[in-house]
Amino acid sequence: MNLTGSICIALLLTGAAFPARSFSDEAPLATQSVAQLETRRDAIEAELSQLASLSLRSGAGAIGYRSQAYDTPNQTEWIQIELGQETRVDQVVLVPTIWRNAKTGFQADGFPRDFRLITGTNSDTNGSVLATFREGDYPQPGIAPFIIDCPGTTASWIRFEATKLSARLFDNRYDLEMAEIMVFSGQENVALKRPVTVPPLTPNASRKDIYLVDGFLPYLMDAAQGEQSIAMISTVSSTNPATLEIDLGTAFPLHGIHLHTVEQSDTVPQSFSSDLGVPRHLLVEGADTADFSDAVQLIEIHCTSIYETGPILMRHFPEATCRHVRLTAIDPFTQLEGEIAVKRFGFAEIELLSNARNVALGAPVKANFALRNPDRSFSSLTDGHNLYGSILPIRDWLNELARREKLENELPLVTAELNERYVRQQTKMRRLRLLAALLAVGIAFTILIDKILRMRQAARLKERFAADLHDELGANLHAIGFLGSHAKDVLHSPEKLAQTVEEINALAIRTGEAARYCIEMQTAKENHENLPADMKRTARRIIAQHAYSVAITGEEILQTLSPQNRADLFLFFKESLININRHADATEVQIALHADESRINLEIRDNGRGMGAHETAAIPASLQRRAKLLGATVSVASSEAGGTSISLKLKTPKKLRFGKTQDVS
Repeated sequence: MNLTGSICIALLLTGAAFPARSFSDEAPLATQSVAQLETRRDAIEAELSQLASLSLRSGAGAIGYRSQAYDTPNQTEWIQIELGQETRVDQVVLVPTIWRNAKTGFQADGFPRDFRLITGTNSDTNGSVLATFREGDYPQPGIAPFIIDCPGTTASWIRFEATKLSARLFDNRYDLEMAEIMVFSGQENVALKRPVTVPPLTPNASRKDIYLVDGFLPYLMDAAQGEQSIAMISTVSSTNPATLEIDLGTAFPLHGIHLHTVEQSDTVPQSFSSDLGVPRHLLVEGADTADFSDAVQLIEIHCTSIYETGPILMRHFPEATCRHVRLTAIDPFTQLEGEIAVKRFGFAEIELLSNARNVALGAPVKANFALRNPDRSFSSLTDGHNLYGSILPIRDWLNELARREKLENELPLVTAELNERYVRQQTKMRRLRLLAALLAVGIAFTILIDKILRMRQAARLKERFAADLHDELGANLHAIGFLGSHAKDVLHSPEKLAQTVEEINALAIRTGEAARYCIEMQTAKENHENLPADMKRTARRIIAQHAYSVAITGEEILQTLSPQNRADLFLFFKESLININRHADATEVQIALHADESRINLEIRDNGRGMGAHETAAIPASLQRRAKLLGATVSVASSEAGGTSISLKLKTPKKLRFGKTQDVS
């Protein structure tokens, strides 16, 4: 065996060269995207539309080979085909025996689970392993041909050896069954009609070793392309042998002939036998002259039983160069119609092979008999078509069948994966739609809450604005009025009058600042930076006619309050003094402000008239409003000794405890 053949065998042993029956080159379906799966599905469907269909023949005929049956699967059975001289081969085709299962349809029967191919030459009787197949390592065959590519192999014999058998369907015993084994060198089946050796076996009429290489297949050639053509068949004379003559136009070295038989009836059962029109004895001659004066016999074909005919009769013969070929029905097909024996002769197509190519395509045909059916014609014998479409080269046809089965097995898997992906996508879309709806509701709630918060903020600003107007401007205006009245009383004291006017001027300036604050609804940064001093100064202005005291502790805590908190605390204090000045009729006021890291307490006591029984716990609205803005609690009570006590309590802001300020408004 040459180097190329050795490399080929090594590749085959590693499973690297099975294009028609190999594992898929595609990535696992689960790893592919939806777009890739859709592309693959469309590619499969497009390719399937271009491939021959798996159409099965009907009627009676040779089935193939069946070995001895066993009770266990681990048995060895073998088939050896002698190719004669050393021949370069590049493909082996195993055609399974097909069994009709009433429940599951057609399926392969008796195809081994484990097997190997061994090839050798006349000088190498042991041979070398060409390929090994083990159960689970390759897809189990269906009804299509099993293709094994082996380019560059040289062999004079090939041995098929099964080491693990499968159970046959009708009794579950284990055997080896095969319809046909073809060995191709290019387009030529070099195993056709070659000697076959098998283990000793009781012969069976429909299952013999010779049927492994008779060229009869369980399929009908049903190509995807080409026009239909009706076969030529006619009644012929019983006395004068019918002949068909084909003019090839030029001389060709011929080595084979393929005779496609008349199409079968589509009815069940068939209305006529499957060998209709096939002569029992057919003589094929070739010549260079049209009168066949130099005729030589190419081959004689005998069909004496239904096991010797099939959809395509394939024969090889020694190569002969000729231009004209004549087919003579020495013993034509005979059919009884009543008591009359009617002779018929015809085929669907005649192929004459030269270098494995049909050179009779389109060649003119003439006969020594007339056609009685106008729908039949002699030209249909060489038009390259049968009832189903184009006539394909045998190897191409079988490869298309194998490819079709592989794709038909893959397509449902791709479709199922796509459907699962679509379901997932729909689930995701439903979830996305639900999420979008929830998001829309969330956005709507967010907008609503934001609107409510804005309304609350606006209401709080309005409340603060009203409080500021009342507490800041109202108190200042009251103080100005009070100082104006005091100025009248000190007209005769220039020194006191000047001091009072100065205080009125200062208070007017602060009133302007307070007005600007109310307009801008925020406190200027410099307001009440020294809260204790502002409180003392305000007390001096508002309750100057009273005997008062101011006690403040924790000034460092007060100074670290936010400007807004300082302003609110100051305005609460100021409003309280205004109320005392206006309503209490008091002569003494005691003010105590205490601040630490946890609380701020402000208490203002007077010795005025206090509150009546009907006024118990009545807190002025202005004080309640300012306490609310501070987040504080306020209480007003009458003391037993007389007078009123105003108490404000609030927690020191949490961040302030760690040295930071916080606005609690």
